[in-house]
Amino acid sequence: MTSAGSMRAYNLGALYDPRIGGDRPALIDLLDWENPRHYSHREIDELANAVARGLLRRGLARGDAVAILSANRSEFVTGFLGIARAGLTAVPINYKFPRATIEYVLADASARHVMCDAPRRGFVPEGLPATNFDSTDADGFDAVLDRGAFEPVRPRPRETAMVLYTSGSTGHPKGVPLSHEGHLWAVRARLRGGAPSTTQRLLVAASLCHMNALCTTLFVLAAGAGEVLMPEFDARRFLQAIERFGCTWLTGVPPMYAMCLREKDLLEKIDRSKVTTVRMGSAPVSARLWSEVKAVFPGALITNSYGTTEAGPVVCAPRPGQMPPDGSIGWPLEDVELRLVDAQGRDADEGVLWQRTPANMTAYLNMPEKTREVLTGDGWYVSGDVFRRDAEGAYFFVGRSDDMFVCGGENVFPGEVEHLLEQHPQIAQACVVPVPDDIKGEKPFAFVVRKAGSTLSEEDIKRYTLEHGPAYQHPRRVCLLDALPLAGPNKIDRKTLKQRAVELWQAAEKRP
Repeated sequence: MTSAGSMRAYNLGALYDPRIGGDRPALIDLLDWENPRHYSHREIDELANAVARGLLRRGLARGDAVAILSANRSEFVTGFLGIARAGLTAVPINYKFPRATIEYVLADASARHVMCDAPRRGFVPEGLPATNFDSTDADGFDAVLDRGAFEPVRPRPRETAMVLYTSGSTGHPKGVPLSHEGHLWAVRARLRGGAPSTTQRLLVAASLCHMNALCTTLFVLAAGAGEVLMPEFDARRFLQAIERFGCTWLTGVPPMYAMCLREKDLLEKIDRSKVTTVRMGSAPVSARLWSEVKAVFPGALITNSYGTTEAGPVVCAPRPGQMPPDGSIGWPLEDVELRLVDAQGRDADEGVLWQRTPANMTAYLNMPEKTREVLTGDGWYVSGDVFRRDAEGAYFFVGRSDDMFVCGGENVFPGEVEHLLEQHPQIAQACVVPVPDDIKGEKPFAFVVRKAGSTLSEEDIKRYTLEHGPAYQHPRRVCLLDALPLAGPNKIDRKTLKQRAVELWQAAEKRP
């Protein structure tokens, strides 16, 4: 087992250490549930080298952006590692984005090449070179591989390793450039906080385009542990994989666990005794969910993690020999500075979390105004997340300082959904608010004012949003109004509408 201090990597794509990983199992790819693909750490390393050599052979130059548009699979992992090793910039894209958003991200990142799976091949604009993971022709993954030794590029200070895109209230996702050194620090920090042994297996089902799953995978590779990778989350297969592959660590967002808890028949059948750690993150964890997860995995350590794309995957952790209180994310990691700032701009025990970490971004890509909103001149990232700090210094998530809410681990900004709705030719106005849900955390609820003469129904509106936006954004209920209530001059009374939405939602749930 390695220590954090002995991790010798200088390139984020080159975490392999033969003394630790070697021929031990690294990855079980469940893209084909009936025929999983198994890879050792050495095989992952060799494939990443082959990707790096192959991309450079195709004429890509240092700093060029290479996008990855795919469901989770081994090629996503080796592709990402190879891109970084070659000194290129990896740009994972959420394949749930609609075509127009995918095209926006590719243009915003100035992508020179796309690595994708077959279902997403049609989303790649004509003329942009692409590698199709599922093709056996000249555009296939095997064709790009150039096997042989490769010395990873040594990055310059703060050189970008990847650009992750996070949803925002601007109407477009925001590109977050992240450096090699910043995220090597994040890997080392997680190793110091308690790395899995080389015999343990982590189960990952969240999308690799997000910080949570991607950085967990990098953590696994650096630790020499094993990972079971699902193409996407499915509650029953997630539970079946625990027993089938002897998974010891579970990782994911809270709604995933909530959906697993509903599979009571399967929970009673499978062997859960090998699970030693259950890690939840990327969304708030209710006290009810926490207690239910503890009951289902009585022998496991249940932890709550918090991080942001802009400032790193984890900023807090347990103290040596001291676990945080239930629901807490723990105490700041070494090299992490945190502040809680109240509405008056004063340091307080409850307020918006400001973060300064070695993993902080330096700016949003091509968005100077949005950058100025969240980055201070002295390097603080203003998260917009509200936390409280107890007498022991442990941090607890409270909520958002703006209207954003989390649905199934995905950030939903009401303004984005309202903009989408109001693009419909028969919709005059829309207001979207969250309603509580045991599985997803919160779900979108829309109030819509139709244009005169419109015959749009609730189902018509739902179908429109599903066809033109990501599924997690679509309103689960639509209430048609003659006018939206106002709280002041030209300001929609969101508070009143939110209360009304909750009442309507709860009343509908009580109906037989």
